[in-house]
Amino acid sequence: MKTNYRFKISYDGSRYYGWEHQPNTDMTIQGKLENVLSAMTNEEVEVIGAGRTDAGVHAKEMTANAFLNTTMTPEEIMDYMNHYLPIDISINQVQIAGDRFHSRYNATGKTYLYTCYVYPPKPVFDRKYLYLLDEKPDVDAMKKAASYLVGEHDFKAFCSNPKMKKSTVRNVDMINIEEKGNYIYFTYHGSGFLQHMVRILTGTLLEVGYHKRSPENMLELLQDKDRKKAGATAPAMGLTMIKADYR
Repeated sequence: MKTNYRFKISYDGSRYYGWEHQPNTDMTIQGKLENVLSAMTNEEVEVIGAGRTDAGVHAKEMTANAFLNTTMTPEEIMDYMNHYLPIDISINQVQIAGDRFHSRYNATGKTYLYTCYVYPPKPVFDRKYLYLLDEKPDVDAMKKAASYLVGEHDFKAFCSNPKMKKSTVRNVDMINIEEKGNYIYFTYHGSGFLQHMVRILTGTLLEVGYHKRSPENMLELLQDKDRKKAGATAPAMGLTMIKADYR
């Protein structure tokens, strides 16, 4: 009888084509995890993640689950996976979960962090996890713009999928923008996020910071629901999934 296991995973997404399976490549996080677990159990395994991070996006704590037919303890499963997984994917915890636990459907909220860096000097050691900015944006203007985006809105203007058939209404209950030295941190928390939504929100807020649009323009974007009117999609390397929430 198979048992449902819950995993907490960290990964550097720099060299991967995102979480989800992609045709003609095994360089996805989901693919690497499934390959190791399938070899461990001698049968095909499906790993379900709390989110589907894009190519180049990182995760500090991704929750996932999989049904496994094994006599190994959770600690032995964790040791096995960490032994065979690449160095840039880490299994930090393995637990037995209830049969009805689903890492994506049971998630009640998610936190994402987007990190920018204003140089010089060059950020030599963490350069792979930052969006480098040539000049400092107006942080106060970005905070004001962000205040218009907090709450339950139709975020269609901030979704990169023009064929989205499901509702584009989401509840974003926090957008915190913090400046520390050369770093600018954008922290987002909400019930869920659309495709590229956090990166488009960040790109749009940065345009406010560079006075290319006003903070009040966020209200127009929410009303118009037109992706072409929103800002650029910020690069993937600056985005990290921090964690998913569960009751």
